[in-house]
Amino acid sequence: MFSARFNRQIVLTHHAAQRMVERSISEQELVEVIDTGDTRYADERRLWAFKHVAGRDDNLVCAVLVLEDMVVVKTVMHRFELEG
Repeated sequence: MFSARFNRQIVLTHHAAQRMVERSISEQELVEVIDTGDTRYADERRLWAFKHVAGRDDNLVCAVLVLEDMVVVKTVMHRFELEG
């Protein structure tokens, strides 16, 4: 997978890959969230990317990312809610 937004390869942790299977989130949906979703940065390297994905009724899909030489996906969530 590749992120056009960050111009880097996307790498999943084992944990993120497991969560994608459990939550029925496809690679295509994940790339859509990473490349076109809203973002909220914790610092210059760590962020959340989130988006309502058409056809899903489980609220926002969110990916927790670390930007290094690649985009590392630490986990993937659904039913994500923004706080304040």
